[in-house]
Amino acid sequence: MRFIDAHNHAQDERLASARDAVMRECAQAQVLFSAVNGATPSDWELVANLAKKYTWVVPNFGVHPWYINDLAKDWQSILIRYLDELPSGVGETGIDGWKREFDPKLQESIFIDQLQIAAERGLPISIHGLRRWGRLLEILRTHPLPSCGFMLHSYGGPPEMIPAFEKLGGYFSFPGFFLTPGREMKLKVFRHVPSERLLIETDAPDQNLPSDLDLYKLTEEEHGKRINHPANISAVYAGLARFLGQDLESLANRVEQNFRYLFAPVLKRRSLPGDN
Repeated sequence: MRFIDAHNHAQDERLASARDAVMRECAQAQVLFSAVNGATPSDWELVANLAKKYTWVVPNFGVHPWYINDLAKDWQSILIRYLDELPSGVGETGIDGWKREFDPKLQESIFIDQLQIAAERGLPISIHGLRRWGRLLEILRTHPLPSCGFMLHSYGGPPEMIPAFEKLGGYFSFPGFFLTPGREMKLKVFRHVPSERLLIETDAPDQNLPSDLDLYKLTEEEHGKRINHPANISAVYAGLARFLGQDLESLANRVEQNFRYLFAPVLKRRSLPGDN
């Protein structure tokens, strides 16, 4: 059985000292594809290096809304250079209503710039919408979108909005963190996600799974805090399959088809495992 991590940050500095072992364990855990998302221009080269070293890494380059305050004026041209150099998607980008120190209008402007780049190039885009799902829907309704669709990373909006996002080309990515006790409302939303629009992610090293589902233990070297290992993707699949009452292998096959469709513009430009 093969697993796809539709969204993580394997380039994160918290994984630096253990990165080689982490990537080796992902391969051993039958990770077919791992979509590694940049968050700021300063980490795009790390993402690119991972994609060059591991053929199963699918790189994405974007500006996360938490990193908008110190952007260089030429960030768009740098982004386009990375997109030209490697088969890749756009992300992580989006808008955020949790952290108040980032101007909402500036967030939207920078997100729309990246959305336009993805639409013009027909590239998949991984979108963050924490606590701003309604406004995000408004933006997507009024701007050009990639023909292949877009991914709503760690979808936490209400079930009533799913049909509207789906109509626009949205895919909904499930994080293992939603299996944590106390997150039942977020978990139940995924009963309403159409099977042909479902993706699964770790968001590693963030969004820890419940400790009893944590198959690959990992701690942050500096502070000793538990962090998420991207090889835990198999546990995320298993937990969601149990919740949905689905066969694990059938779920894995369906998610692989979905990922291949959304990321087709990237995958067709690369020789990747399982493509023959």
